[in-house]
Amino acid sequence: MLYSIHEQTSRTILSRTSGFLLSAGFTHSLTPARNCTFGCSYCYVPTMRIQAGLKKDDWDHWGHHTTFKSNAALLLARELRPHQTIYCSPLTDPYQPAEATRQLMPEILQTVAASPPQAFVLQTRGPLLLRDLALLQAIPRLRVSFSISTDDDAVRRRFEPHCAAIPERLQTIRHLRAAGLRVHATLAPLLPCDPARLAALALEATDQDLIADPLHVRADKPHGATTRPPGLELLARYPAFDSAHALSVIEAAATHAGRRFGSGPAAFAWLAEA
Repeated sequence: MLYSIHEQTSRTILSRTSGFLLSAGFTHSLTPARNCTFGCSYCYVPTMRIQAGLKKDDWDHWGHHTTFKSNAALLLARELRPHQTIYCSPLTDPYQPAEATRQLMPEILQTVAASPPQAFVLQTRGPLLLRDLALLQAIPRLRVSFSISTDDDAVRRRFEPHCAAIPERLQTIRHLRAAGLRVHATLAPLLPCDPARLAALALEATDQDLIADPLHVRADKPHGATTRPPGLELLARYPAFDSAHALSVIEAAATHAGRRFGSGPAAFAWLAEA
């Protein structure tokens, strides 16, 4: 996929949380760029429009470009405080494809390591974060939430074609775990899958509790962020997939393995725990 990379300076880099993240116990969020070059079919961010700080060109051409906040590390050095619980990132993947070129995250991680908050959570589906493994290891109270959305790579190619294959993502979790990092396999968004097999793969890859979140549809969620229409169109091709049943199967597998399993803010709160 072709995409363009832009830069801008920002006035601030940490945002006080509200809604989902506030309910999960996070005090601040950190978003290093605007628009995400993964361009996933289901991504909820474009549905938020100006509420997510986007411009019309962003939601009209989601995934075709990104704008990095070039002064992010400088701002972060000024804004970090020990009591903060920070989620990075709710509005773009910090290890989106364009990060391989721009390399903004090393500056951010170095700054966090120099003035660590109470907790720092990286939410990603990008194996590129292994590039920064030494920097990740230097951050106290770091948690990685790594997205594994399905066990079926054919499904992955339809819904998120610019993301790494599922086996590579599972191997990334294993590498992070072997390096001594706390890494959760986050089954989000939960795409069509064999839930028993997905649970087994996730439980093998990580020693942490499992977190999940199904795709949201407007009928069930009248306000706020929801799944993009292209994602819903793809989901309609899998009428036999029942996300509620899948969640119950995964929960049973996690419980049998002695792990917690949950979805929504209550489960994401495990990432924010001191």
